[in-house]
Amino acid sequence: MKNISAALQTHLSGELTTLAYLVKITRADGVIKAFTTHDNDMTLDDVTYLADGAVTPSSIESRAGLAVDNLDITGILDSADIADADIAAGFYDFARVDVYACNWADTTMGAVQLRRGWLGQVTRAVTHYVAELRGLHDLLQRPVGDYYTPECRFDLGDARCGVDIAAQTVTGSVTAATDSATFADSAQMAATGAFNYGKLTWASGANAGQSMEVKNWDLPTQTFTLWLPMPNAVQAGDAYSVYPGCDKRFTTCKNTFANAAHFGGFPYVPGVGNILQYPT
Repeated sequence: MKNISAALQTHLSGELTTLAYLVKITRADGVIKAFTTHDNDMTLDDVTYLADGAVTPSSIESRAGLAVDNLDITGILDSADIADADIAAGFYDFARVDVYACNWADTTMGAVQLRRGWLGQVTRAVTHYVAELRGLHDLLQRPVGDYYTPECRFDLGDARCGVDIAAQTVTGSVTAATDSATFADSAQMAATGAFNYGKLTWASGANAGQSMEVKNWDLPTQTFTLWLPMPNAVQAGDAYSVYPGCDKRFTTCKNTFANAAHFGGFPYVPGVGNILQYPT
């Protein structure tokens, strides 16, 4: 049930309405970005909604069943509000989104909430972006429970895994950068491949505070290759910390981390072919 004031309900029931969408995006770091489809800025509940074209909601479709409702948010990439670098850096990943409608001619009527959810896939172009809003129905599409798999179900360092990541973490700095995903380090840190699937976090430079998974660590050339390029340039002198990765295999858990007792997979479960065999 939606909460709506009597005055706004009367306005919605009238022949002529003066409605505007309000979109409030709350990022994981707590920063709030708020926008309106009206042609002037609006303030409601101490939040100022900007009318700069940064967001344009699509038509909202609601269904009585359990199918996921549809809503896309399209906007202009603007350095002052929604910056391409912020999207690339992941600041908007899984950000909470609240969509309201209000009477722009009389905001004292309050607003009615149309949608609440989280940002899903964001597609970026040269000048604009399209963000998918995943509502509460999306939770019904997610698997619940664990699977029986040969690989470990746990993430390295979580409570069920038990590996102390801090003890595995090492630090270094860039000596030369090929591009924003490939760079060299002078330290003789570990054998080739030791940091594959691990996570590297930048401590200084243009990417400070951001992280990326490691695709490959090559000891002979002392070169890191990341899975995706960083949003900003990597330069010599940039400091970072990195910890080894885990391919979730039993041999890695046993030999690399000495953690076989907490392995979360089932390496000896027979394959599908064996399970489906029958007497001949």
